[in-house]
Amino acid sequence: MRQDAASLVEVLTARREDSVRHHRLKERPPEPPAAAAAEPASEEEEHTDAMPPPPPSCEAVLTRREGEAAAGGTAGPGEELLLVPPLNFAMVDHGVYRSGFPDVSNLPFLESLRLRSVLCLCPEPYPEPNLEFLRAHGITLFQLGIDGSKEPFVNIPEDRIREALKVILDVRNHPVLIHCKRGKHRTGCVVGCLRKLQCWCLTSIFDEYQRFAAAKARVSDLRFIELFDISSIKHTPGSFTC
Repeated sequence: MRQDAASLVEVLTARREDSVRHHRLKERPPEPPAAAAAEPASEEEEHTDAMPPPPPSCEAVLTRREGEAAAGGTAGPGEELLLVPPLNFAMVDHGVYRSGFPDVSNLPFLESLRLRSVLCLCPEPYPEPNLEFLRAHGITLFQLGIDGSKEPFVNIPEDRIREALKVILDVRNHPVLIHCKRGKHRTGCVVGCLRKLQCWCLTSIFDEYQRFAAAKARVSDLRFIELFDISSIKHTPGSFTC
């Protein structure tokens, strides 16, 4: 009898534990549904490792940060002022630059060069906005007008080229900007004769001329450079870097 009673107690106890366990399971809050499977990535997400698009070209536009004054105004806090070089702008040597005729949009860029002088090879009157800019920044203007006629009526005055070279060779005028209308022919002749003073070979001189003149290269300009006599020009070789 005692064994039967003990067995009955064990059975009842087991049933009671099962009932309690079942009751607890019913009271437990339902688990949230499993997260939906991630949707397939879009084409843009799949290509996040792709290279970003290249930045805008810096050949024609430069940037100056805040705090620097410019002819057309000043950049406000946190803003950037775009500096646009003139047509065919390039550095000839240390303190010597070349370009086409600068317009008003190029003046902030010219200010960044801290020029002392401008050598203009055009005979036309210099524009008043450009003159105001030069006066405001203490820049000296040397205007040696050379006619820009097209072939076969090109007449390159040798005396004007010599005067231009004297201006360029005087380091007191540096930094100096040499320009004509497009920065090709008249400027190319002056720079070509300067290269002869720097002992460049004719092949290199003609190659530089061609790079700026491109399809507009003139045989008469190349002939003038080749025949130009530099023996009478006083030149200090140490005046330039090359």
